Amino acid sequence: MRYRLFGQTGLRVSELFLGTMVLTDPGETRRIIDAYADAGGNVLDTASAYGDGEELLGSVLERRDRFVLATKYTLSRDASDPNGAGNHRKNLVLSLERSLRRLRTDYVDVYWVHIYDRHTPLEETMRALDDAVRAGKVLYVGISDAPAWVVARANTLAEWRGWTPFAGLQVPYSLLRRDVERELLPMAEALGMSVAAWGPLAAGRLAGGSRRTDPATATARERAAADAVRAVADELGATPAQVAIAWTRHRSRAVHPLVGVSSVAQLVENLGALDLVLPDEAVARLEAAVGFERGFPADFIAECEPSPFVFGDHATAVVGR
Repeated sequence: MRYRLFGQTGLRVSELFLGTMVLTDPGETRRIIDAYADAGGNVLDTASAYGDGEELLGSVLERRDRFVLATKYTLSRDASDPNGAGNHRKNLVLSLERSLRRLRTDYVDVYWVHIYDRHTPLEETMRALDDAVRAGKVLYVGISDAPAWVVARANTLAEWRGWTPFAGLQVPYSLLRRDVERELLPMAEALGMSVAAWGPLAAGRLAGGSRRTDPATATARERAAADAVRAVADELGATPAQVAIAWTRHRSRAVHPLVGVSSVAQLVENLGALDLVLPDEAVARLEAAVGFERGFPADFIAECEPSPFVFGDHATAVVGR
């Protein structure tokens, strides 16, 4: 396992992040974490809303300081309480304290905002997160499931006011779900953020095996993607899951696949994606199987860039950074 820096920080994080949402059995959870650690993995991702997931993780986690432990807040603690959810300070404080108790630790390495809350001012969220960092209960912060303009504005506010900026972005990303390539992925790359890509197997639709796409219920697009992934896997001597995960890494160095497994065997299979290099021809075939357009303005700008009408006679001579 190799390591990259988490955003524009000095924190070393492994190439593959381990999600813990689907873990339920203490014994198997411990075996999965041990196998992940033995392979060099160090990022464990959970959330306050994952049922008993935080409690389970806290009960089995050993060598706590060797891991980059990450959790999230926003989702409801109490559906009957109007302040039981959201990105405001009250929910942050109460959610964080509950997570620390469940995880049996006095700090988390990464605290993610779970989803954008349009009712809470960004200034309040960023200041409250910074206060948690200054108190030593949180070391780094990230944001999940939010528009690009929200993340960019939040980090600009943090830069202006000396607060802790978001170092990581968590988004769904797979061959079947490439929406983040329109705005979110370019923004993360420009701001130097790490990208935790959840759902790289598209809820198992790209995994093959016992989870292969059911022809009776799958859409034509899902069947085309699954067939292309399976064909490339057969040619490369890999599994469909490994090809699907490797594809997300091929698209951007900022991407860290976030995988959720229920067994050590699944983990070992997913780890195999780290050594899989997809030939350009294979990537082209995978992407041709499921059409995708970035749309306006990305495609429009790309069409205009080489145009002398737009950028003059030397438009194609500028190589950029």
